[in-house]
Amino acid sequence: MNIKPIRTESDYKRALVDLEKIFDAPKGTPKNDLAEILITLIDKYESEHYPIEAPDPIEAIKIRMAEMDLHQKDLMGFIGTKSRGTISNILNRRRPLTLPVIRAIGPKLGLSFDVLVKEYKMG
Repeated sequence: MNIKPIRTESDYKRALVDLEKIFDAPKGTPKNDLAEILITLIDKYESEHYPIEAPDPIEAIKIRMAEMDLHQKDLMGFIGTKSRGTISNILNRRRPLTLPVIRAIGPKLGLSFDVLVKEYKMG
């Protein structure tokens, strides 16, 4: 197997085929080392040619809630409110995220400050 930089779409497709052949190689073997190198090269090419935009703050919150099997009432406890309306208005983009809310839910949901302070469309 000839490892080289991935510069074109055909290089990329070849690398994927090559990786598929050695993907399950046992750790510590030369084939596994090659697989790790190919993964690094493929990842670099994909991040440059197929970037995935991060979701806006509200979508990030909703995604994380689904991953953690959380509901709006769970977020109420995170921010210390007894009003379902507050969370509902935030998640439905009728009320913006505030710094205190970001500080309260960010760590609980494992979302970075950078993700939560991005501008987003209100509804």
